[in-house]
Amino acid sequence: MNNILKYCVTKNGKWQMLVLFILLFNLSLYSQSNYENKHEFDLTLVSEVHQGNSYFTLGGGLGNIESLIFEGNLIPNFIIRSNKDAKLMAVVTPQIILRMYNEESLPVRTPSYMPHITFYYSIGKELSINNFTIFGKIAHHSNGQEDDFYMENSNINYHSGNFSTNYFEFGLIKTYYDTNLKAAQFFSSSLEIHLERFSDIELRKLYSFYRWNNQFAIFKLPYETTEGQKEKAKFSLKGQFTWLFGDVNNWEFFSLNRIITSLTFYYHPPFLEDIGLFVQYYHGQDYYNIYFPKSRDIFRIGFMTDEFRF
Repeated sequence: MNNILKYCVTKNGKWQMLVLFILLFNLSLYSQSNYENKHEFDLTLVSEVHQGNSYFTLGGGLGNIESLIFEGNLIPNFIIRSNKDAKLMAVVTPQIILRMYNEESLPVRTPSYMPHITFYYSIGKELSINNFTIFGKIAHHSNGQEDDFYMENSNINYHSGNFSTNYFEFGLIKTYYDTNLKAAQFFSSSLEIHLERFSDIELRKLYSFYRWNNQFAIFKLPYETTEGQKEKAKFSLKGQFTWLFGDVNNWEFFSLNRIITSLTFYYHPPFLEDIGLFVQYYHGQDYYNIYFPKSRDIFRIGFMTDEFRF
């Protein structure tokens, strides 16, 4: 495993992750339009895949990250819509990511507060999994601190320095059901724009205000058996790829430092009702608020849930 991790952090390894993402994306484009009626579908499925899953990790994982007891990502989704068959839906999400450090007194340091509201609209005449959905998001990201961004020695104040940015995102989602794979497939592409006027001035030329986000996923849909029992998906695969635009650390336009990518495999064992196990590889800038200048290459495992909505 250590040899694999060392390979992934080399330049060739980074390009291999990019090639893997492209191959899986091409696979996700191959589909057929037949859809089995025994599967239930509404816009909540689209939002759950797009928003991501709540999880907690076992430790910090293997890689260049501080020693952690766990990292937790809480994504409660409050659904706003007129009925289950509605083509327009809003999702309010008071997302929080926190890390408990393996240090004296086990501190939880500067959590990421990421509240956002996302609007989804299904374009087709009928609400179907073989369809396009457009979405728009308004979001905030901060760490709840008020001290100076820099310390007196000009280093970044990771412990209590202020981090805050506001942004909006808009994009397109394609979903469909592949009868050959007997699985649902999902692809989204979006542009994320951070408002310079409403972001900390210290972030300029350090933090990318323009981001091109892409996601793909392949997963089995839950369905009811002939006995009337609800059968959940046992496996799913999800990949994410982000390209950072703008003037960031004087990077060249095609610098590999602009790439953020992750690949997550999820398994839901039959003896657990609402949680499953996941394995993930992550490469790129740290997503944990003011820690963004740190580049991460992490292989980790943990528990994940796909049921956390209201």
